[in-house]
Amino acid sequence: MSDFTTYTRNEDHALFLLVKKRDEAAFSVIYQKYHAYLYQLALRYLKNVPMAEDAVQHVFVKLWEVTKDIEIEVNLKNYLYTMTKNYILNQIRNYKDVISIHYINAQSEMSDNSEFLKQLEEVQLSDFLRKGIDTLPPQKREVCKLKIEQGFGNQDIAIQMGLSVHTVKSHYQESIKMLRDYFRRNKIELFR
Repeated sequence: MSDFTTYTRNEDHALFLLVKKRDEAAFSVIYQKYHAYLYQLALRYLKNVPMAEDAVQHVFVKLWEVTKDIEIEVNLKNYLYTMTKNYILNQIRNYKDVISIHYINAQSEMSDNSEFLKQLEEVQLSDFLRKGIDTLPPQKREVCKLKIEQGFGNQDIAIQMGLSVHTVKSHYQESIKMLRDYFRRNKIELFR
């Protein structure tokens, strides 16, 4: 066991003994020390902010109420964890339909959010690609615009620009190399 673990356990034990004697300052220290930990635990299972906040509040109220009657030595962190898990299990049993709906909604929101972020990233990359194409020499820029923005094939580009198909392919390949360098300089990875 590390010195830190021993220190934490001894500190928790001292705080717990003070709370048994109704020391509000010790209770406040325990609250500050474990509130975020218990909140994250409750939120992970309940998937609902108000319900998670209620769970943590319930646990701390219960801790204040029952500590004076506890005559055994407890590991405070484990005790709070167990109280929170039991409360969560009761909530899940009592409100399983509501919690299931919150869980489904949370999953949907995450999916909607990731879809929005994906679309935003695509727009940003598309704008960046256009800016990169604008930095190319005139013929290479024209080949890229016709190929990428308008979807023309090599043959169509060759006819429109009065070039050979081989020259169009060559311009396009060189453009891709130049765009790779442009993206690399600007720390964007495309065309792998």
